[in-house]
Amino acid sequence: MTKEEVRKTVQKELFVLQDLKYRDFHAKLIPSVDKEKVIGIRTPALRAYAKKFGKKEEAKQFLEILPHQYYEENNLHGLLIEQMKEYEKCVEELERFLPYIDNWATCDLLAVKTVKNHLDLYISEVYRWMESDQPYTIRFGVNMLMKYYLGDNFKIEYPEKVAAIRSEEYYVNMVRAWYFATALAKQYEQILPFLEERRMDLWTHNKTIQKAIESYRITSEQKEYLRTLKIKREERTVLLR
Repeated sequence: MTKEEVRKTVQKELFVLQDLKYRDFHAKLIPSVDKEKVIGIRTPALRAYAKKFGKKEEAKQFLEILPHQYYEENNLHGLLIEQMKEYEKCVEELERFLPYIDNWATCDLLAVKTVKNHLDLYISEVYRWMESDQPYTIRFGVNMLMKYYLGDNFKIEYPEKVAAIRSEEYYVNMVRAWYFATALAKQYEQILPFLEERRMDLWTHNKTIQKAIESYRITSEQKEYLRTLKIKREERTVLLR
């Protein structure tokens, strides 16, 4: 098959999986994507398709087709990268794909488990992505820190990197808050000073506290103290002067 034939074949097969009611619902959750570019496929169905398609030779051709026309094609692309077992190839394909991600859902879908055995090397890629000028590349980098570097591999320099990010992008700052709320659940004593010393911008600071208070992994005592660290309206006025 030619690449164009592969593209048309994949699109045809994806539309077979279409759920219009789900499309109407899901399109509202990804406002950065034109609804006409959303087919409407539930994630389990797309994962099942990706698992089968990934075994075909055409999958390699599909990965060469960028940009894609539909949201689900991007998600399929990400799921195919996830199947790669060779670390270098996985990172190479991520590098090609990240600039084309245009929404939080596609970004957060990528788990790329292959990197778990190469975390000492992978961290340099993560840092580089976090320094990007593209919001979803930054978000992906923070996601990777949250997923793979909050346990035994944790170093204080990681949250320092996240705290230092300054962005006007909602989806960048939201993932930063999500990162710190998750980090509080796993590394409470080391993360707490970031809030006590107000090392983040005001919005991310307060959103982190909100997310942490909503978490079942934070104790009642910890939540009570975190509430006292929230920057209140009158304090905001002073800080913004």
